[in-house]
Amino acid sequence: MSDGLCEDHATAEVDRDLLGHRFAELGQGGQFRPVMILVLGLLCAAAAWMVPSDLAQFGLLAATGGLFSAALLLALRDLRGFVRRRRDLVSALRFCDHDPAASFVTDATGAIFACNKAATRRFGDRTGQPVARAIAGLLPSAGTVVFRQESALARRPATSETIVTPRGSVRLTAQRLSGGVLWRIDDLADQVQRPGGAIGLPMMIVSRNNTILSMNDAMRDVLGRRVTAMGDMFPDLPLVAGRRTKMKTAEGMIEVIPIIVNSPDGRREVYAVPGLAEPPAASVAARAFEALPVALLHIGADGQVLASNRPAQKLLGVAPEETGMLSQFVEGLGRPVNDWVADNLTQRVASHPEVVRARKRKDECFLQISLSRITDATGPSLLAVLHDATELKTLEQQFVQSQKMQAIGELAGGIAHDFNNLLTAITGYCDLLLLRHDHGDPDYGDLVQINQNANRAASLVGQLLAFSRKQTLEPEVLDLRDTMGELTHLLNRLVGEKITLMLSHDPGLLPIRVDRRQLDQVIMNLVVNARDAMPDGGEVRVETRVVRLSEPLHRDQAVVPVGQYVTIRVRDHGHGIPPDKLNRIFEPFFTTKGVGEGTGLGLSMAYGIIKQTGGYIFVDSVVDAGTTFTIYIPTHDLPETDGVLPAETGAGGVSSGQQINDRLIAEQAAAARPQTARRAAAPPAAGPDLSKARVDGADKDQSLRPAAPVHGSEEDDRARVVLLVEDEAPVRAFASRALRLRGYTVLEAASAEDALSVLDRADQAIDLFVTDVVMPGKDGPSWVREALGTHPDVKVVFVSGYSEDAIDEMSRGIPNSVFLPKPFTLSELTETVRRQLH
Repeated sequence: MSDGLCEDHATAEVDRDLLGHRFAELGQGGQFRPVMILVLGLLCAAAAWMVPSDLAQFGLLAATGGLFSAALLLALRDLRGFVRRRRDLVSALRFCDHDPAASFVTDATGAIFACNKAATRRFGDRTGQPVARAIAGLLPSAGTVVFRQESALARRPATSETIVTPRGSVRLTAQRLSGGVLWRIDDLADQVQRPGGAIGLPMMIVSRNNTILSMNDAMRDVLGRRVTAMGDMFPDLPLVAGRRTKMKTAEGMIEVIPIIVNSPDGRREVYAVPGLAEPPAASVAARAFEALPVALLHIGADGQVLASNRPAQKLLGVAPEETGMLSQFVEGLGRPVNDWVADNLTQRVASHPEVVRARKRKDECFLQISLSRITDATGPSLLAVLHDATELKTLEQQFVQSQKMQAIGELAGGIAHDFNNLLTAITGYCDLLLLRHDHGDPDYGDLVQINQNANRAASLVGQLLAFSRKQTLEPEVLDLRDTMGELTHLLNRLVGEKITLMLSHDPGLLPIRVDRRQLDQVIMNLVVNARDAMPDGGEVRVETRVVRLSEPLHRDQAVVPVGQYVTIRVRDHGHGIPPDKLNRIFEPFFTTKGVGEGTGLGLSMAYGIIKQTGGYIFVDSVVDAGTTFTIYIPTHDLPETDGVLPAETGAGGVSSGQQINDRLIAEQAAAARPQTARRAAAPPAAGPDLSKARVDGADKDQSLRPAAPVHGSEEDDRARVVLLVEDEAPVRAFASRALRLRGYTVLEAASAEDALSVLDRADQAIDLFVTDVVMPGKDGPSWVREALGTHPDVKVVFVSGYSEDAIDEMSRGIPNSVFLPKPFTLSELTETVRRQLH
């Protein structure tokens, strides 16, 4: 009887709240505004009839008309909004018409506007009533629940709550609509489907304010009654996960260890694990938490794992009966695991989760472990909660690797300019000294060694740039049968006596266009890796084939387009690569070799070189059977007529034919250098060769002779004038001396501003600008553009230690310009200048 009175009292309060809400809405002017304006219009009309003045009467009548019009417009707007909101509510309910769950739609005042068939069958026609009154017979405290749901709807668009009733659980869901609310009632009568229904461990669901929303059968059996508040069960609140506390049961007070799992909606799942009343190894806790759906470990004061449940055993990859020190199961903290356990036991440091690697797993698995300290009669111990963090750790490693790759690229690009300036000066002055020494000179061999080592230093910059694909490639047309034959002698020395190197070439092998020096570096890296995979000896096989793809090849997240390719395969019969490491083989700093046996840079450099060349590289491996690396490089179609170059327009307004001619000059100069030179040699082209001065003293005078003019204009009769702009004094001095030896008149400038001043003071015509690109103040392309405004016919040679791609962006739109990368030799500089002038 008292429950019924309380329920009627709650319903009456909800009705009063509903009336107050409607009155407040009206008070805000929702429906009163047109009426109030209309009343003001009537008052103005009455006043118009009463005033004697015609002018005042006219004004009042005009105001009356305006007020009547405003009242009409507001009334029409409110009516339109009312009809639209009603239509939206009806449309919303139409989707729930055949829903087996009872559904109501309430308007802005909280009254039921419509209901579906299931609601009509269950509750009857409740149109015009508040939701609390409609469901009062279903929920013990319907008014309170509805009020709580409406309060939650003010903060978010939808809310849901499960209410436990004597007849079972009911879920009430509310969703905010345009002009109303959609209510849905679901019966959760099946006891097994409730949270914790199938768990033998005592468990309950608790709200934010410590109200018990539901509990499983195991908890009811322990308590012997139904409890609605946490305070009725636990004398000491709040609960702390892992900390021993007392709980009131049907048989009196017992000690339990609460395990708390938080939900996103603010609720908590509380599991009551019986306390440790006997030695830890045989404790009730070690047996009871077996059914908990959370990976748990019980760790003793000495770091021993005393107990583990099935989820923890699965994550760690251990057997149920396997025990031991925690350090036997996990690793990777960066410090001893036992020290970490001891710190948490003594509470020397604040406890926070740590990510470790499972040692017993065959695959790579990372775990996040959180430790909680618990104390019983045997002393302190730890309760560990484990989570699988493999995916998170993989993403973290990928991010770190990308940062390393970016750092290497920035480092290489940063040092390339300054380092190449130093090497340009070293190789340049060495070339000048070689011009004055013959083969028989005692110092000639020393100078050659200096030159070769400077070229080796220059190759280091290229290797660093290969990681980030910022290097300047010098492609040439190659026949792999010739280049591999020359490389065989070096490869045989690399593999040693235990390894047999076998070469196999396709008889119909087609040429490719690549940077020979870089391709040789890739092949050497792959052969060295094959050698290291067979410590007891074996055979390394290098095969070249022509492959024609009639349809795209999809492999390893890459697509090889249709076309004709030359493939290079490097095969070994070594120990192979495990499948879990195969997809990381091209990552920088990743290696399958032991500590101190590899840097993890060789394959990543090979990948960068092949990708920049326009090719593809793949790996296939079987453990204990061997590994095969396959490189796809597009074939190169040679022109049908000799000496004719394709006429395509290149960057900066210079034709591709001119650019190719300039590259042929550079390759010709590189061919005259020692075999260990920085650039790969191309077949000698026609034209004077300055390198003869290095090897044949009788030709020195001829090589230093000024460039022969090209007849046909008046300007050919005078010496050519070159404006040299370089901020590095050693490089500028070497370049100026080299050009003067060839008979050119050289004007020097240390910056772009000095160059413009020299142009203003010069009393003779300038034929060529030789300028560095990156300088303090204005860069090279900027001052050249300004100078070409008054000297439009001057040709330009840009020199820089940065990559050519970056320079092309800066020098775009400058006609008659070519690029000469640093470090350059005396021959390369003078030949490039000669070709630009003539």
